[in-house]
Amino acid sequence: MKFAYDLLQFPGLLIALGCGLFVLAFAASLLLASLARVRAEKRFGDPTLVAKLATFDAAGRRAAKGVLLVLALALAFGALSRPQSAGQRVLPATNLDVVVVLDYSKSMYARDILPSRIARAKAEVSELIRQLKGARFGAVAFAGEPMNFPLTSDGAAIAQFFRQLEPNDMPIGGTAIARALEKARETFARDPKSKDHVRVIVLITDGEDLEGDPLAVARAAAQEGTRIDVVQIGGRAPEVIPEVGPDGKTTGIRRDALGKPLTTELSAEGEAQLAGIAKEIVGEEQYAWPLSLALLLLILEALIPEAPLQKLLLPPPPSADGAPGRKRRKPKGTRKASSTEEGQRARA
Repeated sequence: MKFAYDLLQFPGLLIALGCGLFVLAFAASLLLASLARVRAEKRFGDPTLVAKLATFDAAGRRAAKGVLLVLALALAFGALSRPQSAGQRVLPATNLDVVVVLDYSKSMYARDILPSRIARAKAEVSELIRQLKGARFGAVAFAGEPMNFPLTSDGAAIAQFFRQLEPNDMPIGGTAIARALEKARETFARDPKSKDHVRVIVLITDGEDLEGDPLAVARAAAQEGTRIDVVQIGGRAPEVIPEVGPDGKTTGIRRDALGKPLTTELSAEGEAQLAGIAKEIVGEEQYAWPLSLALLLLILEALIPEAPLQKLLLPPPPSADGAPGRKRRKPKGTRKASSTEEGQRARA
């Protein structure tokens, strides 16, 4: 789990601390209000007598409602930080833009990967384009300076762009990863449709950048919603660099001014640099879960009354005269006849 904002650096750290302090202050205010109510009841009179006057002790329900409010507030701030997961998503290729950034430094002629690093990289790029039918592709070829091809739905044109280039064609040697990533960002920025698509940069390289700061560029790309996938070619073991002529044939081994063979190897710093670039990825947004839970807690808090619901009182059964719950009264001046009087009336 990661967040769209860096909560360990300024200003994200300051905002996170402010939100945390606000939640704590809100919880403290509820606690102080409860203590103030208890003190007010003690000032009103004897707590035992005051308790007899109350029809229901709502302290427990108020505490439950306060806990729900604090949790809802904390979850709302958590959703504001935009949590992201690193899970996989199935995306339609028609909504996908990919810029392939391929290293064309002389070290890509090394043959620890057959037939060579550059030939294998070109083949893998062609296979990627073939599999992602419907996606749009752009291209950046780089050594000391990058050159690019704009985004297009014609994947074959991108594959041809890479096939016709060789490391010997690059005007300036080197491995300027930061400049190449910046050129890929510019490729996305110049296309108006790209802002509505999922953007991915595929970096294929065998070395480290000793000139710029590719990690800073990767962080900027991640903040824009662009993901960077890194394909590392080569390893820690030294590998000699062959000398390749303009016709593509190997004429020997590249040597320095002292006649020593030139080798290529990935240093620990370079591997850490590429790993850092790959970590600056954009995951799937998960803010809806804490936000939905916060809303659910608010609804639950609103449905909990401070006192139990009053029971409905059923009306008493109706009396003989039809008036509900009222007995028939006798007229004034009448009395109940005795048994003797009743017998005399019967003989008469």
